[in-house]
Amino acid sequence: MKHAPEPPDCTPKAAALTTFVNLLLDWNQRINLVVRADEAEIWARHVEDSAQLSQLLPADAQEIIDLGSGAGFPGLILAITTSRHVHLVESDARKASFLRHAVRETGANASVHAIRAESLRLPLVPVVTSRAFAPLVRLLPLAAPLLAPDGVCILPKGRSVAQELTEAHHEWQMQVERFPSRTSPDGTLLRLREICRVPSTG
Repeated sequence: MKHAPEPPDCTPKAAALTTFVNLLLDWNQRINLVVRADEAEIWARHVEDSAQLSQLLPADAQEIIDLGSGAGFPGLILAITTSRHVHLVESDARKASFLRHAVRETGANASVHAIRAESLRLPLVPVVTSRAFAPLVRLLPLAAPLLAPDGVCILPKGRSVAQELTEAHHEWQMQVERFPSRTSPDGTLLRLREICRVPSTG
């Protein structure tokens, strides 16, 4: 079993993150959670990249839905680092099993929903997150119905962010805030508010 180097501080949250990373590296030998080439850069490429979303969370938002959680990025990382309750939505049964095990072992404030995002039924939440799950034009129809009236989507995006926004604006109106990623020169963090369909002209 591979082990990731422990982060420099020894806080309970850092210990939980180390436990999570070691579990991920172990399970990654059996199921495809992350690309094998990323294992050596797991902290910067995945953990820190996910944790930076916490700076964009509304101060009073205590519940988050993370769509297409996969290996736990960003949802499980946010559950560990912020202690807010995160609903991890992952339809792949093997990945959902990993997430349940990781939640138990880390003590993260999270619950796992092994269901497709379009079938999810939960009370409206103030925040929806998603990472590498779908382009905006496919993601917004899934995320918007889950948001409370003043809710926000917080989404890490790559170099295609401008194209995704252009395509989405054909069907959606929204207030867009962009923030540079601290972990990728090509990365952008989007915070979207007031998301609604463009009125039909038919």
